[in-house]
Amino acid sequence: MKKFIAIYHSAPEAMAQMADATPEQKAEGMQHWLDWKDRIGSAMIDLGAAVMGGVAISPNGAKTNSTKQVSGYSLVQAESMEAAHKLFDGHPHLHWHPTASIEIHECIAM
Repeated sequence: MKKFIAIYHSAPEAMAQMADATPEQKAEGMQHWLDWKDRIGSAMIDLGAAVMGGVAISPNGAKTNSTKQVSGYSLVQAESMEAAHKLFDGHPHLHWHPTASIEIHECIAM
């Protein structure tokens, strides 16, 4: 089984929308994620977490705010990249804001 990292991207206005949500709205949104987790079953390695405030570090040591708009990650396992893509069909992240997107990368053993 191969491992894949899903990187969730959202524009700042999407993150602001989430920050302004009521506790009930946040719980409803989280339930969609938990339903997705249950749907993919043993393919889930780590549901992950929301992230924010990224910093880019250059080879010269300079630090700048990240412009990648990364908002979270998950780790899954699948037989192939195509199979990993199918795990994200209907994923709730893709339906909560028009700027939302998901990148999937295979994790390569070092």
